[in-house]
Amino acid sequence: MKEKRSSASPRVRGWCPGAWRPMATGDGLLVRVRPPLGRLTRARMLSLCEAAETWGSGLIELTRRANLQLRGVSEAGWPELMAFLVEHGLAAQDAAAERRPALLLAPEWREGDATHEAARLLERRLADWPALPDKWGLALDAGPASVLGDVPADLRLERSVEGGLMVRADGLELVTPVADVEAAVALMTRLAHWFVDAGGLAAGRMSRLTAPLPGWAAATAARAESSDDTPILPPGTHPHGRVVGLPFGRAPASALRAVLHDDITGVRVTPWRRLLLEGEHASTRDAAPDDGLIHDACDPRLAMDACPGAPFCAQASVATQGLAQALAERRSEGPGESAAGRLHISGCAKGCARSGPAEVCLTGRDGRYDLILGGRADDTPVATGLGESDAIEYLETRDALRL
Repeated sequence: MKEKRSSASPRVRGWCPGAWRPMATGDGLLVRVRPPLGRLTRARMLSLCEAAETWGSGLIELTRRANLQLRGVSEAGWPELMAFLVEHGLAAQDAAAERRPALLLAPEWREGDATHEAARLLERRLADWPALPDKWGLALDAGPASVLGDVPADLRLERSVEGGLMVRADGLELVTPVADVEAAVALMTRLAHWFVDAGGLAAGRMSRLTAPLPGWAAATAARAESSDDTPILPPGTHPHGRVVGLPFGRAPASALRAVLHDDITGVRVTPWRRLLLEGEHASTRDAAPDDGLIHDACDPRLAMDACPGAPFCAQASVATQGLAQALAERRSEGPGESAAGRLHISGCAKGCARSGPAEVCLTGRDGRYDLILGGRADDTPVATGLGESDAIEYLETRDALRL
């Protein structure tokens, strides 16, 4: 394992913003919206665009946990924004409901399948769960093969190699077989109570809890693994409609409104910074619309991760967005995410845009960049104190942009 660098660490808050609990950052309050079942109707998505322009900076971001967030909200404007979000079904009626564990659904669920059924059951039962750490979440991933394995979650609904339903505690490779969706939800509920009783509140996450699983939840089976190297949900035509990407996870509300055509029935969010537009007839649309979104599966930005950076984030010491765009233009001849190595540009060592390692990572520190190869944003750099032009030159001379 790589040694962590010894520079001063950024502040880790230990909780995620919500709508009822916004987070103050460099450009105002950050207000996060959790789409129910990972989906918003067209009308609700249009309402979110209106909210972003009326009370925020006009930007909408899509997070790694498949949430949507508004930036630049003022403290004075937040109460009006909350009333609007509640009225339009974009926020829970009270703060207590927002504190329940987040549900992340594999975005290609179909109504009535195991993923959807489990989500509906959990929505009705989470009110009876114990109080859990703020970042706790559930991944409902019961398709033929797991697609949410790299997304943070504490309990997961998956399938075994034989195709049966399984519950997996995060951090374990083996899973606990269950008979059906009802049994899966019952086991998740029981494990949530066990987590608290076993000292999980101090650990914070299931993967950090050292206590072994109780005998009634013994993990004995192997989970199904995806054998397909094709990128998940590439931009373009999809059986549900069409997939569009948000450059570095953000887009102006005006750009999103422009793609919400009348034949769209809903918008599904994903943890991969792209949206699935339900119901659109892709053949009637421009092949490459000039709306600032990502429509090409070979777009180099799909192989890049970049946080908002300064001045949007108070903890970032560098403006990441301009450098990310400059590097994307230099990667324009690349093959997209299917073969390109990951390039991560982080405003600080927290690495919010990407928690795992990347082939190349540029991390902001004291207004300059550290360069890490094959590691995370907080790993030991091979070069330090780089300006933007230095970083570009360093990567170009070593052919690192063609990863």
